[in-house]
Amino acid sequence: MFASYWIRQRDYLLKISRALTAQLDLDTVLAEVLKAAMEMLGGQAALIAIREPDGRFTIRASRGFPSRLQEYFSLLLVDIPNQVDPFLFHIPDLEAKLAEVALRTGLPFSQVIALPMRIGPELIGVLYVIRAYGAAFTADDRQVLASFADQAAIAVHNAQLYQRLAQEKRRLDAILESSADGVMILDPGQRITVFNRALAEMTGWSAAEAIGRHHDEVIQWARRDTEMDLSRATAGGWPLAQSRGKTVLYVEGDLRRRTGGVLSVGITYAPLLDREGKLVNIIANVRDITRFREADRLKSTFVSVVSHELKTPVATILGYAETLARPDAQWDTETVRELAGVIQEEARRLDRLITDLLDASRIQARALPLRQEEVDLEVLARRVVQRFQPQTDRHDIAVRFPPDFPTVQGDPMRLEQVLNNLVSNAIKYSPDGGRIRIRGEVRPEEVVVSVSDEGIGIPATEQGRIFDPFYRVDEAPVRQAGGVGLGLYLARAIVEAHGGRIWVESEPGKGATFSFSLPRPRRDRLPAPFHPD
Repeated sequence: MFASYWIRQRDYLLKISRALTAQLDLDTVLAEVLKAAMEMLGGQAALIAIREPDGRFTIRASRGFPSRLQEYFSLLLVDIPNQVDPFLFHIPDLEAKLAEVALRTGLPFSQVIALPMRIGPELIGVLYVIRAYGAAFTADDRQVLASFADQAAIAVHNAQLYQRLAQEKRRLDAILESSADGVMILDPGQRITVFNRALAEMTGWSAAEAIGRHHDEVIQWARRDTEMDLSRATAGGWPLAQSRGKTVLYVEGDLRRRTGGVLSVGITYAPLLDREGKLVNIIANVRDITRFREADRLKSTFVSVVSHELKTPVATILGYAETLARPDAQWDTETVRELAGVIQEEARRLDRLITDLLDASRIQARALPLRQEEVDLEVLARRVVQRFQPQTDRHDIAVRFPPDFPTVQGDPMRLEQVLNNLVSNAIKYSPDGGRIRIRGEVRPEEVVVSVSDEGIGIPATEQGRIFDPFYRVDEAPVRQAGGVGLGLYLARAIVEAHGGRIWVESEPGKGATFSFSLPRPRRDRLPAPFHPD
Protein backbone atom coordinates (compact mmCIF):
# COMPACT_ATOMS: atom_id res chain seq x y z
CA MET A 1 0.00 0.00 0.00
CA PHE A 2 2.82 2.38 0.97
CA ALA A 3 4.74 1.51 -2.23
CA SER A 4 1.61 2.09 -4.31
CA TYR A 5 1.26 5.57 -2.79
CA TRP A 6 4.73 6.62 -3.85
CA ILE A 7 4.30 5.04 -7.29
CA ARG A 8 1.17 7.13 -7.78
CA GLN A 9 3.08 10.24 -6.68
CA ARG A 10 5.85 9.43 -9.16
CA ASP A 11 3.29 8.93 -11.94
CA TYR A 12 1.61 12.23 -11.14
CA LEU A 13 4.92 14.08 -11.12
CA LEU A 14 5.93 12.41 -14.38
CA LYS A 15 2.64 13.46 -15.96
CA ILE A 16 3.14 17.05 -14.81
CA SER A 17 6.73 17.05 -16.08
CA ARG A 18 5.50 15.92 -19.49
CA ALA A 19 2.93 18.69 -19.47
CA LEU A 20 5.68 21.18 -18.67
CA THR A 21 7.79 20.07 -21.62
CA ALA A 22 4.84 19.63 -24.01
CA GLN A 23 3.44 23.15 -23.71
CA LEU A 24 3.95 26.54 -22.16
CA ASP A 25 0.30 27.20 -21.34
CA LEU A 26 0.43 28.10 -17.66
CA ASP A 27 -3.25 27.49 -16.94
CA THR A 28 -3.12 23.94 -18.30
CA VAL A 29 -0.02 22.99 -16.29
CA LEU A 30 -1.30 24.56 -13.06
CA ALA A 31 -4.61 22.73 -13.46
CA GLU A 32 -2.65 19.44 -13.68
CA VAL A 33 -0.66 20.37 -10.55
CA LEU A 34 -3.82 21.17 -8.53
CA LYS A 35 -5.63 18.02 -9.64
CA ALA A 36 -2.67 15.75 -8.76
CA ALA A 37 -2.00 17.45 -5.40
CA MET A 38 -5.65 17.11 -4.37
CA GLU A 39 -5.77 13.43 -5.32
CA MET A 40 -2.48 12.59 -3.62
CA LEU A 41 -3.37 14.40 -0.37
CA GLY A 42 -7.09 13.61 -0.35
CA GLY A 43 -8.03 17.29 -0.59
CA GLN A 44 -11.34 18.70 -1.68
CA ALA A 45 -9.94 22.05 -2.92
CA ALA A 46 -6.64 23.63 -3.90
CA LEU A 47 -5.28 26.93 -5.13
CA ILE A 48 -2.05 28.54 -6.28
CA ALA A 49 -1.12 32.12 -5.41
CA ILE A 50 1.53 33.93 -7.50
CA ARG A 51 3.77 36.71 -6.27
CA GLU A 52 3.36 39.85 -8.37
CA PRO A 53 6.25 42.24 -9.17
CA ASP A 54 5.06 44.62 -6.43
CA GLY A 55 5.26 41.83 -3.80
CA ARG A 56 1.51 41.18 -3.50
CA PHE A 57 0.11 37.67 -3.90
CA THR A 58 -2.86 36.93 -6.16
CA ILE A 59 -4.71 33.67 -6.85
CA ARG A 60 -3.63 32.37 -10.28
CA ALA A 61 -5.42 28.98 -10.34
CA SER A 62 -8.00 27.24 -8.16
CA ARG A 63 -10.00 24.00 -8.01
CA GLY A 64 -12.79 22.59 -5.82
CA PHE A 65 -14.94 25.72 -5.31
CA PRO A 66 -16.84 28.15 -7.57
CA SER A 67 -14.69 30.86 -9.16
CA ARG A 68 -17.17 33.50 -7.93
CA LEU A 69 -16.07 32.69 -4.36
CA GLN A 70 -12.36 33.03 -5.15
CA GLU A 71 -12.06 36.53 -3.67
CA TYR A 72 -12.95 35.19 -0.20
CA PHE A 73 -9.85 32.94 -0.28
CA SER A 74 -7.63 36.01 -0.56
CA LEU A 75 -7.72 35.99 3.26
CA LEU A 76 -5.35 32.98 3.12
CA LEU A 77 -2.75 35.13 1.35
CA VAL A 78 -2.22 37.50 4.27
CA ASP A 79 1.12 37.44 6.16
CA ILE A 80 2.91 35.06 3.75
CA PRO A 81 6.55 34.89 4.92
CA ASN A 82 9.51 35.28 2.57
CA GLN A 83 10.67 31.75 3.31
CA VAL A 84 11.48 29.08 0.73
CA ASP A 85 12.34 26.08 2.97
CA PRO A 86 9.16 23.92 2.89
CA PHE A 87 9.78 22.61 6.43
CA LEU A 88 10.23 26.11 7.91
CA PHE A 89 7.53 27.79 5.87
CA HIS A 90 4.60 28.84 8.09
CA ILE A 91 1.72 31.27 7.55
CA PRO A 92 0.48 32.59 10.93
CA ASP A 93 -3.10 31.60 11.93
CA LEU A 94 -3.69 29.81 8.62
CA GLU A 95 -6.31 27.42 10.13
CA ALA A 96 -8.19 30.35 11.69
CA LYS A 97 -8.16 32.18 8.37
CA LEU A 98 -9.62 29.08 6.64
CA ALA A 99 -12.35 28.92 9.29
CA GLU A 100 -13.24 32.55 8.48
CA VAL A 101 -13.35 31.71 4.78
CA ALA A 102 -15.61 28.71 5.48
CA LEU A 103 -17.92 30.92 7.55
CA ARG A 104 -18.20 33.54 4.82
CA THR A 105 -18.67 31.11 1.94
CA GLY A 106 -20.64 28.33 3.64
CA LEU A 107 -18.12 25.76 2.39
CA PRO A 108 -17.32 22.87 4.79
CA PHE A 109 -13.53 23.38 4.76
CA SER A 110 -11.64 22.62 7.97
CA GLN A 111 -7.95 21.93 7.24
CA VAL A 112 -5.35 23.58 5.01
CA ILE A 113 -1.69 23.09 4.17
CA ALA A 114 0.45 25.62 2.30
CA LEU A 115 3.98 25.26 0.91
CA PRO A 116 6.26 27.66 -0.96
CA MET A 117 6.82 27.55 -4.71
CA ARG A 118 10.48 28.37 -5.17
CA ILE A 119 13.05 28.94 -7.86
CA GLY A 120 16.38 28.80 -6.07
CA PRO A 121 16.24 31.31 -3.20
CA GLU A 122 13.28 33.18 -4.71
CA LEU A 123 9.70 32.72 -3.48
CA ILE A 124 7.45 33.02 -6.53
CA GLY A 125 4.19 31.65 -5.11
CA VAL A 126 2.37 29.39 -2.63
CA LEU A 127 0.48 26.09 -3.20
CA TYR A 128 -2.52 25.39 -0.92
CA VAL A 129 -4.43 22.10 -0.45
CA ILE A 130 -7.68 22.19 1.57
CA ARG A 131 -9.67 19.37 3.21
CA ALA A 132 -13.29 19.34 4.30
CA TYR A 133 -12.85 16.22 6.43
CA GLY A 134 -10.29 13.54 7.39
CA ALA A 135 -7.16 13.52 9.52
CA ALA A 136 -4.78 16.40 9.94
CA PHE A 137 -2.02 16.92 7.38
CA THR A 138 1.17 15.04 8.26
CA ALA A 139 4.89 15.55 7.59
CA ASP A 140 4.60 13.04 4.75
CA ASP A 141 1.80 15.12 3.26
CA ARG A 142 4.07 18.12 3.53
CA GLN A 143 6.87 16.32 1.70
CA VAL A 144 4.52 15.15 -1.06
CA LEU A 145 3.09 18.62 -1.48
CA ALA A 146 6.61 20.09 -1.66
CA SER A 147 7.24 18.05 -4.83
CA PHE A 148 4.10 19.43 -6.46
CA ALA A 149 4.97 22.95 -5.32
CA ASP A 150 8.36 22.62 -7.02
CA GLN A 151 6.67 21.49 -10.24
CA ALA A 152 4.24 24.40 -10.05
CA ALA A 153 7.15 26.79 -9.51
CA ILE A 154 8.88 25.45 -12.62
CA ALA A 155 5.66 25.85 -14.62
CA VAL A 156 5.18 29.43 -13.47
CA HIS A 157 8.82 30.33 -14.04
CA ASN A 158 8.85 28.86 -17.56
CA ALA A 159 5.59 30.57 -18.44
CA GLN A 160 6.89 33.91 -17.12
CA LEU A 161 10.10 33.54 -19.10
CA TYR A 162 8.13 32.66 -22.21
CA GLN A 163 5.83 35.63 -21.67
CA ARG A 164 8.78 38.00 -21.25
CA LEU A 165 10.42 36.52 -24.35
CA ALA A 166 7.20 36.92 -26.34
CA GLN A 167 6.80 40.53 -25.14
CA GLU A 168 10.41 41.30 -26.00
CA LYS A 169 9.98 39.77 -29.45
CA ARG A 170 6.84 41.83 -30.05
CA ARG A 171 8.70 44.94 -28.89
CA LEU A 172 11.66 44.24 -31.18
CA ASP A 173 9.33 43.44 -34.08
CA ALA A 174 7.54 46.75 -33.51
CA ILE A 175 10.88 48.60 -33.39
CA LEU A 176 12.02 46.95 -36.61
CA GLU A 177 8.74 47.64 -38.40
CA SER A 178 8.62 51.29 -37.30
CA SER A 179 12.28 51.96 -38.09
CA ALA A 180 12.86 54.56 -40.79
CA ASP A 181 15.91 52.60 -41.91
CA GLY A 182 15.66 49.31 -43.72
CA VAL A 183 16.56 46.29 -41.59
CA MET A 184 17.34 42.84 -42.91
CA ILE A 185 18.55 39.76 -41.02
CA LEU A 186 20.33 36.96 -42.88
CA ASP A 187 21.10 33.41 -41.81
CA PRO A 188 24.67 32.06 -42.23
CA GLY A 189 23.79 31.05 -45.79
CA GLN A 190 22.82 34.67 -46.50
CA ARG A 191 19.14 33.87 -46.87
CA ILE A 192 16.75 36.53 -45.63
CA THR A 193 14.89 35.78 -42.38
CA VAL A 194 13.69 39.30 -41.44
CA PHE A 195 12.74 42.09 -43.85
CA ASN A 196 11.08 45.21 -42.43
CA ARG A 197 8.54 47.60 -43.95
CA ALA A 198 11.02 50.39 -44.69
CA LEU A 199 13.22 48.03 -46.68
CA ALA A 200 10.20 46.75 -48.58
CA GLU A 201 9.45 50.34 -49.65
CA MET A 202 13.07 50.91 -50.64
CA THR A 203 13.51 47.76 -52.73
CA GLY A 204 10.01 47.15 -54.08
CA TRP A 205 10.05 43.63 -52.58
CA SER A 206 7.38 42.76 -50.04
CA ALA A 207 8.49 40.98 -46.88
CA ALA A 208 6.54 37.86 -47.89
CA GLU A 209 8.37 37.74 -51.23
CA ALA A 210 11.83 38.54 -49.85
CA ILE A 211 11.96 36.21 -46.82
CA GLY A 212 13.63 32.93 -47.74
CA ARG A 213 15.41 34.34 -50.77
CA HIS A 214 19.16 34.72 -51.05
CA HIS A 215 20.52 38.18 -50.30
CA ASP A 216 21.79 38.69 -53.86
CA GLU A 217 18.36 38.04 -55.37
CA VAL A 218 16.92 41.05 -53.55
CA ILE A 219 19.92 43.38 -53.15
CA GLN A 220 21.09 44.08 -56.69
CA TRP A 221 23.39 46.98 -57.44
CA ALA A 222 22.92 49.17 -60.50
CA ARG A 223 26.13 50.94 -59.47
CA ARG A 224 28.39 50.34 -56.48
CA ASP A 225 30.71 53.03 -55.10
CA THR A 226 32.61 50.80 -52.69
CA GLU A 227 34.98 48.06 -53.76
CA MET A 228 33.32 45.28 -51.75
CA ASP A 229 29.80 43.93 -51.55
CA LEU A 230 28.60 41.14 -49.26
CA SER A 231 29.22 38.29 -51.70
CA ARG A 232 32.75 39.41 -52.58
CA ALA A 233 33.61 40.15 -48.97
CA THR A 234 32.59 36.71 -47.70
CA ALA A 235 34.11 34.94 -50.70
CA GLY A 236 37.33 36.84 -50.13
CA GLY A 237 37.54 35.85 -46.49
CA TRP A 238 35.80 38.72 -44.77
CA PRO A 239 36.45 37.69 -41.13
CA LEU A 240 32.86 37.28 -39.98
CA ALA A 241 33.53 34.36 -37.66
CA GLN A 242 36.56 35.97 -36.09
CA SER A 243 35.21 39.49 -35.69
CA ARG A 244 33.29 39.06 -32.43
CA GLY A 245 30.78 41.56 -33.77
CA LYS A 246 33.37 44.34 -34.14
CA THR A 247 34.12 44.16 -37.85
CA VAL A 248 31.42 45.53 -40.12
CA LEU A 249 31.16 45.88 -43.88
CA TYR A 250 29.82 49.09 -45.43
CA VAL A 251 28.59 49.08 -49.02
CA GLU A 252 27.30 52.17 -50.81
CA GLY A 253 25.81 52.71 -54.24
CA ASP A 254 22.65 52.77 -56.31
CA LEU A 255 20.29 49.92 -55.52
CA ARG A 256 18.19 48.56 -58.38
CA ARG A 257 14.53 48.60 -57.29
CA ARG A 258 12.27 45.74 -58.28
CA THR A 259 9.58 48.18 -59.41
CA GLY A 260 12.02 50.09 -61.62
CA GLY A 261 14.52 52.87 -61.07
CA VAL A 262 17.34 53.08 -58.57
CA LEU A 263 17.79 54.34 -55.02
CA SER A 264 21.02 55.56 -53.43
CA VAL A 265 21.64 53.56 -50.24
CA GLY A 266 24.35 52.71 -47.77
CA ILE A 267 24.23 49.22 -46.21
CA THR A 268 26.08 48.27 -43.03
CA TYR A 269 26.50 44.53 -42.47
CA ALA A 270 27.36 43.34 -38.95
CA PRO A 271 27.85 39.71 -37.89
CA LEU A 272 26.08 38.17 -34.89
CA LEU A 273 28.14 35.39 -33.32
CA ASP A 274 27.55 32.78 -30.63
CA ARG A 275 29.87 32.23 -27.67
CA GLU A 276 32.16 30.01 -29.72
CA GLY A 277 32.54 32.67 -32.39
CA LYS A 278 30.35 30.85 -34.91
CA LEU A 279 28.27 32.98 -37.24
CA VAL A 280 24.56 32.96 -36.30
CA ASN A 281 23.18 35.87 -38.34
CA ILE A 282 24.20 38.87 -40.39
CA ILE A 283 22.35 42.08 -39.49
CA ALA A 284 22.03 44.55 -42.37
CA ASN A 285 21.03 48.17 -41.80
CA VAL A 286 19.98 49.91 -45.02
CA ARG A 287 19.86 53.70 -45.12
CA ASP A 288 18.47 55.87 -47.91
CA ILE A 289 21.29 58.33 -48.63
CA THR A 290 19.59 60.11 -51.53
CA ARG A 291 19.23 63.32 -49.54
CA PHE A 292 22.86 63.18 -48.37
CA ARG A 293 24.05 62.73 -51.94
CA GLU A 294 21.78 65.51 -53.11
CA ALA A 295 23.16 67.74 -50.37
CA ASP A 296 26.71 66.95 -51.46
CA ARG A 297 25.78 67.62 -55.08
CA LEU A 298 24.13 70.90 -54.14
CA LYS A 299 27.12 71.92 -52.07
CA SER A 300 29.62 71.23 -54.83
CA THR A 301 27.33 72.82 -57.42
CA PHE A 302 26.86 75.84 -55.19
CA VAL A 303 30.59 76.31 -54.74
CA SER A 304 31.45 75.88 -58.43
CA VAL A 305 28.53 77.72 -60.03
CA VAL A 306 28.13 80.51 -57.52
CA SER A 307 31.85 81.19 -57.33
CA HIS A 308 31.92 81.45 -61.14
CA GLU A 309 28.81 83.65 -61.30
CA LEU A 310 30.13 85.91 -58.54
CA LYS A 311 33.59 86.10 -59.99
CA THR A 312 32.43 87.21 -63.45
CA PRO A 313 30.65 90.47 -62.46
CA VAL A 314 33.24 91.24 -59.80
CA ALA A 315 36.03 90.87 -62.35
CA THR A 316 34.16 93.06 -64.84
CA ILE A 317 33.46 95.76 -62.26
CA LEU A 318 37.05 95.69 -61.07
CA GLY A 319 38.47 95.82 -64.59
CA TYR A 320 36.28 98.72 -65.74
CA ALA A 321 36.83 100.61 -62.47
CA GLU A 322 40.61 100.24 -62.85
CA THR A 323 40.34 101.43 -66.42
CA LEU A 324 38.45 104.55 -65.34
CA ALA A 325 40.95 105.18 -62.57
CA ARG A 326 44.05 105.05 -64.79
CA PRO A 327 46.02 108.25 -64.13
CA ASP A 328 47.61 108.20 -67.58
CA ALA A 329 44.31 108.28 -69.50
CA GLN A 330 41.93 111.14 -70.25
CA TRP A 331 38.47 109.74 -70.93
CA ASP A 332 35.79 111.66 -72.74
CA THR A 333 32.31 111.95 -71.30
CA GLU A 334 30.78 109.33 -73.63
CA THR A 335 33.44 106.73 -72.77
CA VAL A 336 33.03 107.39 -69.04
CA ARG A 337 29.28 107.02 -69.37
CA GLU A 338 29.71 103.76 -71.29
CA LEU A 339 32.17 102.27 -68.79
CA ALA A 340 30.02 103.39 -65.85
CA GLY A 341 27.00 101.81 -67.51
CA VAL A 342 28.78 98.45 -67.71
CA ILE A 343 29.80 98.74 -64.05
CA GLN A 344 26.22 99.62 -63.12
CA GLU A 345 24.78 96.67 -65.09
CA GLU A 346 27.25 94.19 -63.57
CA ALA A 347 26.52 95.56 -60.10
CA ARG A 348 22.80 95.00 -60.72
CA ARG A 349 23.59 91.47 -61.86
CA LEU A 350 25.60 90.90 -58.72
CA ASP A 351 22.76 92.32 -56.61
CA ARG A 352 20.23 89.98 -58.28
CA LEU A 353 22.46 87.00 -57.63
CA ILE A 354 22.90 87.90 -53.97
CA THR A 355 19.14 88.50 -53.63
CA ASP A 356 18.40 85.09 -55.16
CA LEU A 357 20.84 83.41 -52.80
CA LEU A 358 19.27 85.15 -49.81
CA ASP A 359 15.80 84.14 -50.99
CA ALA A 360 16.95 80.55 -51.42
CA SER A 361 18.30 80.64 -47.88
CA ARG A 362 14.97 82.00 -46.59
CA ILE A 363 13.10 79.23 -48.42
CA GLN A 364 15.31 76.60 -46.80
CA ALA A 365 14.53 78.20 -43.42
CA ARG A 366 10.82 78.47 -44.36
CA ALA A 367 10.98 82.19 -43.73
CA LEU A 368 10.13 83.66 -47.13
CA PRO A 369 8.18 86.88 -46.39
CA LEU A 370 4.90 87.46 -48.26
CA ARG A 371 2.52 90.42 -48.35
CA GLN A 372 -1.16 89.83 -49.00
CA GLU A 373 -3.13 92.22 -51.17
CA GLU A 374 -5.19 92.21 -54.36
CA VAL A 375 -2.96 91.61 -57.36
CA ASP A 376 -3.80 92.21 -61.03
CA LEU A 377 -1.64 89.65 -62.83
CA GLU A 378 -2.26 91.24 -66.25
CA VAL A 379 -0.82 94.54 -65.01
CA LEU A 380 2.25 92.69 -63.65
CA ALA A 381 2.68 90.84 -66.96
CA ARG A 382 2.57 94.07 -69.01
CA ARG A 383 5.07 95.68 -66.65
CA VAL A 384 7.45 92.74 -67.15
CA VAL A 385 7.10 93.06 -70.95
CA GLN A 386 7.92 96.78 -70.76
CA ARG A 387 11.08 95.88 -68.86
CA PHE A 388 12.33 93.10 -71.15
CA GLN A 389 11.18 94.11 -74.65
CA PRO A 390 13.74 96.94 -74.97
CA GLN A 391 16.52 94.46 -74.08
CA THR A 392 15.99 92.26 -77.16
CA ASP A 393 15.36 92.87 -80.83
CA ARG A 394 15.04 89.17 -81.68
CA HIS A 395 11.96 88.44 -79.62
CA ASP A 396 8.37 89.55 -79.88
CA ILE A 397 6.86 89.53 -76.36
CA ALA A 398 3.08 89.77 -76.14
CA VAL A 399 0.43 89.54 -73.41
CA ARG A 400 -3.04 88.04 -73.84
CA PHE A 401 -5.47 87.90 -70.93
CA PRO A 402 -9.27 87.50 -71.16
CA PRO A 403 -11.25 90.65 -70.30
CA ASP A 404 -12.87 89.05 -67.21
CA PHE A 405 -9.56 87.89 -65.68
CA PRO A 406 -9.98 88.26 -61.88
CA THR A 407 -7.53 89.62 -59.35
CA VAL A 408 -5.90 87.27 -56.85
CA GLN A 409 -4.63 87.58 -53.30
CA GLY A 410 -0.86 87.64 -53.05
CA ASP A 411 2.42 89.50 -52.88
CA PRO A 412 2.77 91.59 -56.06
CA MET A 413 6.54 91.93 -55.76
CA ARG A 414 7.05 88.17 -55.42
CA LEU A 415 4.59 87.29 -58.19
CA GLU A 416 6.31 89.79 -60.49
CA GLN A 417 9.57 88.03 -59.57
CA VAL A 418 8.06 84.76 -60.86
CA LEU A 419 7.09 86.39 -64.18
CA ASN A 420 10.52 88.04 -64.42
CA ASN A 421 12.23 84.66 -64.05
CA LEU A 422 9.98 82.94 -66.59
CA VAL A 423 10.29 85.68 -69.22
CA SER A 424 14.03 86.01 -68.61
CA ASN A 425 14.43 82.26 -69.16
CA ALA A 426 12.26 82.39 -72.29
CA ILE A 427 14.59 85.00 -73.77
CA LYS A 428 17.76 83.30 -72.58
CA TYR A 429 16.86 79.84 -73.91
CA SER A 430 15.55 80.97 -77.29
CA PRO A 431 18.82 82.44 -78.61
CA ASP A 432 17.52 82.56 -82.19
CA GLY A 433 14.62 84.76 -81.17
CA GLY A 434 10.94 84.12 -81.80
CA ARG A 435 7.63 84.80 -80.15
CA ILE A 436 7.17 84.84 -76.37
CA ARG A 437 3.58 84.80 -75.19
CA ILE A 438 2.21 85.47 -71.71
CA ARG A 439 -1.35 84.17 -71.47
CA GLY A 440 -3.96 84.13 -68.75
CA GLU A 441 -6.70 81.53 -68.31
CA VAL A 442 -9.66 81.52 -65.92
CA ARG A 443 -10.78 78.25 -64.34
CA PRO A 444 -13.53 77.60 -61.75
CA GLU A 445 -11.15 77.25 -58.78
CA GLU A 446 -7.98 78.96 -60.02
CA VAL A 447 -6.33 81.18 -62.57
CA VAL A 448 -3.44 80.04 -64.77
CA VAL A 449 -0.66 82.15 -66.24
CA SER A 450 1.57 80.65 -68.97
CA VAL A 451 4.81 81.86 -70.54
CA SER A 452 5.70 80.11 -73.81
CA ASP A 453 8.69 80.46 -76.12
CA GLU A 454 10.04 78.95 -79.34
CA GLY A 455 13.47 78.09 -77.98
CA ILE A 456 15.60 75.00 -77.46
CA GLY A 457 13.09 73.22 -75.21
CA ILE A 458 13.73 70.82 -72.33
CA PRO A 459 14.23 67.03 -72.61
CA ALA A 460 11.52 64.95 -70.91
CA THR A 461 14.14 63.31 -68.67
CA GLU A 462 15.13 66.71 -67.27
CA GLN A 463 11.69 68.22 -66.73
CA GLY A 464 11.21 66.67 -63.29
CA ARG A 465 14.36 68.29 -61.89
CA ILE A 466 14.51 71.77 -63.37
CA PHE A 467 12.74 73.24 -60.32
CA ASP A 468 15.45 71.89 -57.98
CA PRO A 469 17.95 74.41 -56.57
CA PHE A 470 21.15 74.87 -58.61
CA TYR A 471 20.01 72.34 -61.20
CA ARG A 472 20.67 73.21 -64.83
CA VAL A 473 20.12 71.07 -67.93
CA ASP A 474 23.45 69.62 -69.02
CA GLU A 475 23.41 70.83 -72.62
CA ALA A 476 25.72 73.28 -74.39
CA PRO A 477 23.14 76.04 -75.12
CA VAL A 478 22.07 76.00 -71.47
CA ARG A 479 25.61 76.13 -70.14
CA GLN A 480 26.42 79.03 -72.47
CA ALA A 481 23.40 80.97 -71.16
CA GLY A 482 24.91 81.16 -67.67
CA GLY A 483 23.04 81.44 -64.38
CA VAL A 484 23.14 79.51 -61.11
CA GLY A 485 19.91 77.55 -61.47
CA LEU A 486 17.92 79.34 -58.79
CA GLY A 487 15.27 81.14 -60.85
CA LEU A 488 12.84 78.24 -61.28
CA TYR A 489 13.47 77.04 -57.73
CA LEU A 490 12.49 80.45 -56.40
CA ALA A 491 9.50 80.64 -58.76
CA ARG A 492 8.19 77.30 -57.51
CA ALA A 493 8.68 78.29 -53.87
CA ILE A 494 6.84 81.59 -54.36
CA VAL A 495 3.93 80.00 -56.25
CA GLU A 496 3.56 77.19 -53.70
CA ALA A 497 3.69 79.74 -50.86
CA HIS A 498 0.63 81.32 -52.50
CA GLY A 499 -1.16 77.96 -52.52
CA GLY A 500 -0.56 77.34 -56.21
CA ARG A 501 1.48 75.01 -58.40
CA ILE A 502 3.92 75.37 -61.31
CA TRP A 503 4.74 73.02 -64.17
CA VAL A 504 6.34 72.82 -67.62
CA GLU A 505 5.37 71.37 -70.97
CA SER A 506 8.13 71.11 -73.52
CA GLU A 507 9.60 69.24 -76.45
CA PRO A 508 13.27 69.65 -77.41
CA GLY A 509 13.66 72.02 -80.34
CA LYS A 510 10.07 73.23 -80.16
CA GLY A 511 10.15 75.56 -77.18
CA ALA A 512 8.70 75.35 -73.70
CA THR A 513 5.60 76.54 -71.89
CA PHE A 514 5.87 77.27 -68.16
CA SER A 515 2.54 77.60 -66.35
CA PHE A 516 1.60 78.43 -62.80
CA SER A 517 -1.77 78.48 -61.10
CA LEU A 518 -3.04 80.53 -58.17
CA PRO A 519 -6.28 79.97 -56.25
CA ARG A 520 -9.14 82.37 -56.93
CA PRO A 521 -10.70 84.18 -53.98
CA ARG A 522 -13.79 82.23 -52.93
CA ARG A 523 -16.16 85.06 -53.79
CA ASP A 524 -14.93 84.94 -57.42
CA ARG A 525 -15.00 81.18 -57.91
CA LEU A 526 -17.22 79.94 -60.70
CA PRO A 527 -19.56 76.97 -60.39
CA ALA A 528 -18.26 73.75 -61.86
CA PRO A 529 -19.06 73.45 -65.58
CA PHE A 530 -22.25 71.54 -66.39
CA HIS A 531 -21.81 68.41 -68.51
CA PRO A 532 -25.14 66.97 -69.70
CA ASP A 533 -25.42 63.21 -69.88
